[in-house]
Amino acid sequence: MRFKRGVAVTAIALTSVLSVVGCAKDTGSSNNSSGSDSSAQGCKTVDKPAAATSETTSTEAGASVDGSALNVGLAFDIGGRGDASFNDSAAAGLDKAIAEIGVKKENTKELSASDQESEDQKLTRLRQLAQEGRNPIVAVGFAYSDAAAKVAAEFPNQQFAVVDGFVENAPTNLKFLGFAENEGSFLVGVIAALKSKSCTIGFVGGVNVPLIQKFQAGFLQGVKTVAPDAKVVSKYITEAGDLTGFADPPKGEVAAKGLIDQGADVVYHAAGASGKGVFAAAKKANVEAIGVDSDQYNQKTVAEYKDVIISSMLKRVDVAVFDYISLAASNNLAALPPVFDLKVDGVGYSTSGGKIDANVQEWVDAYKQQIIEGKIKVDTEPSS
Repeated sequence: MRFKRGVAVTAIALTSVLSVVGCAKDTGSSNNSSGSDSSAQGCKTVDKPAAATSETTSTEAGASVDGSALNVGLAFDIGGRGDASFNDSAAAGLDKAIAEIGVKKENTKELSASDQESEDQKLTRLRQLAQEGRNPIVAVGFAYSDAAAKVAAEFPNQQFAVVDGFVENAPTNLKFLGFAENEGSFLVGVIAALKSKSCTIGFVGGVNVPLIQKFQAGFLQGVKTVAPDAKVVSKYITEAGDLTGFADPPKGEVAAKGLIDQGADVVYHAAGASGKGVFAAAKKANVEAIGVDSDQYNQKTVAEYKDVIISSMLKRVDVAVFDYISLAASNNLAALPPVFDLKVDGVGYSTSGGKIDANVQEWVDAYKQQIIEGKIKVDTEPSS
């Protein structure tokens, strides 16, 4: 698997309020009035950073765009529409294009990948969309990179994009929609450090590939920035080459249970549809979880676990897909950002469910602004 794009382009003193919401205390903080031992109360934290003073800017490109003439093709990754994660976020981008810029639903086509499929199957799927005259065609997931490059070369008059993809010397009609997953994961790492009482925090990755290592790297850095002594335990469901790690909830549950058995009381997953199993393990153990890609608290397919979902790392695939379709409609694909990062609202975090109070949001948003301003550079590879 070749994924270079995301790598290449790709805190304020704690107050006693935190003891009320069960968050971390910093016995070394000059503004902590309790002075009590925090070992059983949460992570010992650094001082809270200065409050954020500015906001991100949106990349959305739908104003005055007419998409009624488009015939959009969408090739999903494993799990397809309904995975409550990555694919659903892409689907939301297409749905928004239908609702806001006039793309006709009857002129769209969606196809899904299957478990352990061959490269020829990916090629066949993309060629089918191209031969039907779909334009533009969006493929969801890095596994489509090589196939998209080949098919784009065969159909030079049609536009293609791959979410998370990258290949060297790609045809000019192929765009790659990359994200700063490490930046968004840093933010939910801050949340995990503030919310954990055991100060042992877990990460479940779907497949051990560089893309998912970016999630792990940012998360680990976010936790450690707030709580340097925190323990982060990690587990990948499958190794590189076996993409079933993104679509196996039972294995996701086993992986998360293993981390919970090690003391983790907040678990973050970057495991696609396997995240449903992570939530199941968290609910059974009465611990908390952090979702990924879309706002999973509001996803119907994981609604039975919403009470344990405290936040989600928002990888705004919906924003990228909507922007790409909009720019294709206006023949302005050169305006695509090189990476969908915090600056352009390409990644972020959710607060649905009310478990992230204003104080925690102040921590997170302060760090967010530091990343946007370049004061913090977020890792793309796990430091340990």
